[in-house]
Amino acid sequence: MTTFLPPFLSGFALSAALIVAIGAQNLFVLRQGLKAEHVGPIVLFFGLSDALLIAAGVSGVGAFLAAAPQLTTILALGGAAFLGWYGLSALRRTASPKAMAAAEGAGMPLRRALMTGAAFTFLNPHVYLDTVLLMGTAGSAQPQELRAIFALGAATASFTWFATLGYGARLLQPIFARPSAWRGLDLVVGIVMLSLAASLLVGALNHPT
Repeated sequence: MTTFLPPFLSGFALSAALIVAIGAQNLFVLRQGLKAEHVGPIVLFFGLSDALLIAAGVSGVGAFLAAAPQLTTILALGGAAFLGWYGLSALRRTASPKAMAAAEGAGMPLRRALMTGAAFTFLNPHVYLDTVLLMGTAGSAQPQELRAIFALGAATASFTWFATLGYGARLLQPIFARPSAWRGLDLVVGIVMLSLAASLLVGALNHPT
């Protein structure tokens, strides 16, 4: 038990440090949690996606991605387009008070919610840089027999964070009973998404191919 604990905690701490930040995935989970809409499937999807990417990084896929800069550029352009569209949609919602109230807005179908989550995850080059490359490098520093424990700790941090964010959002629901609160949230979402889109676009245009 003592042998397994250090790599588990190391993976957990590194993953937590990378994931606990304002980003596209977190804002999407927060918004869905506030609306109490498909929270379980979305939390499960993001957790499993992170676990898959972490496992890929620890198993050596990160080295392949590092040697394929063209793939990173394509992902960056696709991610910039998606984040730009989502950010503009959020800003448009700020001009429509009725769209702010969770009870009044039309619910997002589960399939669309999962497809949106997939886009936030797999069209974001930073996910591959952080989760696959960085986690993979750190995991590779562990002895071979402990790498799976490191990956388990990292995946546990992702599941814990997304579950806390998604289900904990209900504590904020009294605040978001006011349309103005939704307007503020969508303003933040729009600004963050457009900033991320611009960052990806600049990085793709300046990235050597």
